[in-house]
Amino acid sequence: MNPPNLSVYGIPNCDTVKKARTWLTEQGRAFTFHDFKKQGVPTPELDHWLDTLGWEKLLNRQGTTWRKLDAATQATVRDTASARALLLSQPSLIKRPVVDWGEAATPRYSVGFKADDWAAARSP
Repeated sequence: MNPPNLSVYGIPNCDTVKKARTWLTEQGRAFTFHDFKKQGVPTPELDHWLDTLGWEKLLNRQGTTWRKLDAATQATVRDTASARALLLSQPSLIKRPVVDWGEAATPRYSVGFKADDWAAARSP
């Protein structure tokens, strides 16, 4: 059964987000898309992701945005509060996509996209 509240958060021109959205569509999974660039980062969700997933998993240290930051700014990120402030000010630093699989009984989230992992984790 297709969870009714599947949500994908990210940036539409991100290659990984494009692949994830295509994969979900090919699997017949309905979803809503939240565009960080147009809609901003939803702070209640960000706080929940930080609590559930941890800031280390959400912060994309491999991307261009991180590499463009000066070393002093990078060094300020050392805990949840400092990561939260930076993620809110620069949404491109959030590893993408963040997916809320819409499972109310036992909420499940993922960050990033690997088709094999998503296929293996799919609910029956």
